[in-house]
Amino acid sequence: MLQILSIKLAKLRVDGGLVELYGYIAVRDDLDPLLNYIVNVSRDDPIIVEQGSLINMVGPKRGIDMMDYALIEYDMRIKTGGQEKDDLQLIDGASLIGPAGLWDKSYALRIPGDYGAVDITLSRLHWAAEATVEVVISEVQSSFDLSLGCLTSGLDKEIRLFNGTITEPRGLKRSVVAVSMNYSIELNFKVGALSSSLDHCCSFKPKIHGHDTQEIKTAFALILVRVTWSALL
Repeated sequence: MLQILSIKLAKLRVDGGLVELYGYIAVRDDLDPLLNYIVNVSRDDPIIVEQGSLINMVGPKRGIDMMDYALIEYDMRIKTGGQEKDDLQLIDGASLIGPAGLWDKSYALRIPGDYGAVDITLSRLHWAAEATVEVVISEVQSSFDLSLGCLTSGLDKEIRLFNGTITEPRGLKRSVVAVSMNYSIELNFKVGALSSSLDHCCSFKPKIHGHDTQEIKTAFALILVRVTWSALL
């Protein structure tokens, strides 16, 4: 399986520091020809980033097969004004990821463009299961900051699953993560004010099917974690 670990705006060749960015990064594999979105940002609601910023990932929505090849497609643009024709093309094109090269280790793929570059950190994993991570926040006592990171398959590069403020009971978006059968998935919650957050961790061993749950009780809320396992077919 292929796991996208992070996406970063590595270089920016425009003045002003902060920019408004929109567009998509998606993957196609042999199991499903439809786009599996990793980033999908509309022009009407762009993200504000600067050089070195991580770009929030909304996907993948399903595991990415690496039995043969996977194709990463991208079209990311910098919004400059009122009309789309005036926007700047950050990256545009596609990159083919094949079986040759490093496995079970992370590496960075740099995608250069006319106005900057994007780094995609990824890993090809042998004998991995698909974990669907669901997090529900309940019994909220007061608003708090929450950061959720994920470590998978013995890799030291954390996947950022959520970073924001919780003001009321809610569920976080589902996240799909590839997990090597020889390792585990570890979820790291930072709860509280950013200057004085407390760490809470839980880990799960992979399996071919079924699900696991854990509860984390904090002074701010009750966090329910459910991980559903499946084989990539």
